[in-house]
Amino acid sequence: MLNLSAVLEQHVRRRADAEALVYGDKRLTYAQLNAWANQVANALAASGIRRGDHVALLCPNLPYFPAIYFGILKAGATVVPLNVMLKPREIAYHLRDSDTKAIFCFQGTPELPMAEAAKAAVAVVPACQTLIVLPHSSIPLDPAFDDGSEVIPLARFIGGQPPVFETVETKPDDTAVILYTSGTTGQPKGAELTHLNMVVNAMVSAELCASSHDGTGRHATAITLPLFHATAQTAQMLAYFHLGGVLVLLPRFEPASLLTAMTSERITHWIGVPTMYWTVLKYAREQGIDVSRTATTLRLAVSGGAPMPVELMSDFEKTFGVRIIEGYGLSETSPVASFNHLDKPSKPGTVGQPLFAVDIMVVNDKDEPVETGQPGEVVIRGHNVMKGYYKQPEATAEAMRNGWFHTGDIGVLDADGYLSIVDRKKDMILRGGMNVYPRELEEVMLTHPAVSLVAVVGVPDERLGEEVKAFVVKKAGTDVTEDELRAWCKDQFAAYKYPRHIEFRTELPTSATGKILKRELRVQ
Repeated sequence: MLNLSAVLEQHVRRRADAEALVYGDKRLTYAQLNAWANQVANALAASGIRRGDHVALLCPNLPYFPAIYFGILKAGATVVPLNVMLKPREIAYHLRDSDTKAIFCFQGTPELPMAEAAKAAVAVVPACQTLIVLPHSSIPLDPAFDDGSEVIPLARFIGGQPPVFETVETKPDDTAVILYTSGTTGQPKGAELTHLNMVVNAMVSAELCASSHDGTGRHATAITLPLFHATAQTAQMLAYFHLGGVLVLLPRFEPASLLTAMTSERITHWIGVPTMYWTVLKYAREQGIDVSRTATTLRLAVSGGAPMPVELMSDFEKTFGVRIIEGYGLSETSPVASFNHLDKPSKPGTVGQPLFAVDIMVVNDKDEPVETGQPGEVVIRGHNVMKGYYKQPEATAEAMRNGWFHTGDIGVLDADGYLSIVDRKKDMILRGGMNVYPRELEEVMLTHPAVSLVAVVGVPDERLGEEVKAFVVKKAGTDVTEDELRAWCKDQFAAYKYPRHIEFRTELPTSATGKILKRELRVQ
């Protein structure tokens, strides 16, 4: 028996009345959060969800997320977290590919109508006919969503369910979570992460942060990365529940809100991508904020998702008086694989050394180890590596060669075992810490009636690291403006994906075999 919900349940026995979750003026103890999760688990069981079934969760950083996440796990089911910015077409793909039987979805806002998008997706996925809507506290649930059939408001779904539940027995190798990621060869793939993967990664992540308390043993982490993202999910939500700490949820990243929370909630820990650090530093200086008074309890700041410029790291550390630690991981590695440890000096520009019981190697194209200091593909093995890609045995076999997970990232290991990520083998764009996969955009853009050929690449951006740019060849006899095509793309893709830059060309550079030379486009 091993169930990921144990990271929450252990503190119900130890310190039930301790604060577990803060969202604005809402506060939940471990006992209250666990009781809510138990109601969800009871409702799922009553609706026919059984061990091994898949249940999706489409929700921003709200108290709903952990309550439902753990409720799904307690019921023995697998959680399928979805990006809240996905469009109906994208949601439908994920539901269909994951064989999801039910979906919990936040109602959303007029600017981001999540439930409307989910309802449209469910309509075309016969296997998923249960949609539970999570209403906004300040927005009455739209009556159209309570039609007594496939769409159910959360209050009705869990109404009358008892706050106690006996967690369904699951095994260490059962799939706890399916996190969707993409490669360059097609649609997103679901990485199956087991209960063992997630529990051990949460425990090791917690151990890395255990000494960063406020002096009294209290841990509080501010969560600005989305909880559907692997890093916030494991290295913050699960790790800090394992520590018995407090999760302070911020629905979106805003420097003012984060700095306010650091003071009012006595934040000890924060994880952000480099653009967040840049934004906070810039905001504090423009507003004349004395951060020595604002972030008095901040003990550890963690950066991931993209390389942190050494100058930015040094500037932030001096200004805030806090150490920044860089780490590395992927959805397929639960996610943390390496980390700069607190008990020894960091090496700026590196992502540290492998985690406990994790091995990292750098190999050449023949999967042979390269010499120390030489670049090659980063490969990983250990307790953190996924079971495989759901329903994709060929992709799994390609990624898991010779007992090692092949990351597609190019890295260098130094003589002390510190890893530096120097390039990406996969044709991926990293926009503000979010992965954008050109192949997906290209395939959809080719369905536009005026697009004959398209190549999507990343171009340098001072704020985001990379921005998305599309080079487009129009079909003969058609016409479309940059603004028109950009608007069309905005309707097709999540907000972080669509190309901000579009350049029309009469032809694209190609190799002798007809392959578009994206490297040449980037140089140009």
